[in-house]
Amino acid sequence: MALALITGGSRGIGAACAVRLARDGHDIAVAYGSSAEAAERVAAEVRALGRAARTFAAEMADAEAPSVLVSEVERELGPIEILIASAGINEPLEQDPRKIDAATWDRVMAINLRAPFLVARAAIGGMLERGYGRIVLLSSVAAYTGGIVGPHYAASKAGLHGLAHSLSQLAAGRGVTVNVVAPALIATDMMRADEQAFQGLARRIPVGRLGQAGEVADLIAAIVSNPYITNQSILIDGGLRPS
Repeated sequence: MALALITGGSRGIGAACAVRLARDGHDIAVAYGSSAEAAERVAAEVRALGRAARTFAAEMADAEAPSVLVSEVERELGPIEILIASAGINEPLEQDPRKIDAATWDRVMAINLRAPFLVARAAIGGMLERGYGRIVLLSSVAAYTGGIVGPHYAASKAGLHGLAHSLSQLAAGRGVTVNVVAPALIATDMMRADEQAFQGLARRIPVGRLGQAGEVADLIAAIVSNPYITNQSILIDGGLRPS
């Protein structure tokens, strides 16, 4: 099958994607920022499913890291055919723009928007040459609504939609698809710092609960398997917002 690079692969949705895609027969490169032990646990779970897996450290706030990551993965494991850009931060939680300084804004943009662009830029050339590739960018319902984290986060996630629209047009007809998945209120460790507040928000979701990382991974696996889905932004939010 194919080799999938998953940024933010040590936890949450990224980790769930690694395992889900391994079940579909793909080998996995697990990229992580600081959670080396967690990344190794994900890789071990992938290997237990009979697929190859390696972990790769990459600090996505560093502008050089995405291209270095792609080079290292392809040198050690071969061509990247699937890219899941899942790495991101959702802090600090601050709705008042007057309290968000330039350094905070720049760091959120660097990790949530610049890094997905740079890693996609580094990987898409080989995909186009080989005539096959799948790129999925992890956004958020905040891209549509402004969300609950703040304008810095919402803007970074909204930018991914424009990025996917642009890249998909370059790749359309050449075997490469580019899509965005936008989850809302998924039960991961990024939310548990204020779990009581988020549980209150969960009661507003029509299905009556938080989403699960595995449910997002199932959707991403379906997108990866389908060559006719491209240039789409797909919400997975329990009915919170009609699309």
